[in-house]
Amino acid sequence: MERNDIIDFKALEKELQAALTADEKYKRENAAKLRAVEQKVASYEEFRGIVLASHLKPLERKDKIGGKRTVPWNCHTTQRGTSQDEATEITQVKTLFQPETSAEFYRDWRRYLRSGPERYQALLQLGGPKLGHLFQTDVGFGLLGELLVALADHVRPADRLVVLGILRSLAGTGRFTLNLSLLSHAERESCRGLFQKLQAMSAPRSTKGGFSQAEWGLEEQPGVLQEEERLLQELLGVYRVD
Repeated sequence: MERNDIIDFKALEKELQAALTADEKYKRENAAKLRAVEQKVASYEEFRGIVLASHLKPLERKDKIGGKRTVPWNCHTTQRGTSQDEATEITQVKTLFQPETSAEFYRDWRRYLRSGPERYQALLQLGGPKLGHLFQTDVGFGLLGELLVALADHVRPADRLVVLGILRSLAGTGRFTLNLSLLSHAERESCRGLFQKLQAMSAPRSTKGGFSQAEWGLEEQPGVLQEEERLLQELLGVYRVD
């Protein structure tokens, strides 16, 4: 067996552990969302607090205030370090963003895709059908807003049809109406801004602001443009954009 054919079991173990952790996090937060809805919380902040604190466990009788504590109560605030293994793991970023499950998407989105342009390109790479398949059950808590922000900040005229397809697929995911109602004020504004940009991209026929038709993605394709406009008007209502 050649050296390049040797299986790195340590790396495989790390990948498996990361996937299991991400899946556990998704299930835990989803259960917390359902509990919060059943409790009919009074505000978005209260709902968000319940979900973000879903990893915390209640103190047991043996836990004493002021006593010696060998295990941190909130392990998620202390596990992150700057060890060499962690730094090495961060540098081994996948060149292609190809999650097969929603848990893998959530893990890689948060771990590897830190900048807006990276996230935008990743969404375009996956496309609407793939995203709709990944999130057919539900979009993870807070993730819908992050997706909309990434699209709003970096949408380009040439990507208009792809972005509309992504928005349509997200609208077909489970609990979409609930997730839409839980957007923060800033995320709602980004959503509104995204649709304003998409509407503006359909306006010019010759040139506008120095952009040619090709730059706006508006070559003479009447059938395609009519379909885009129909889809845009439909999505304006689905996303409750005034």
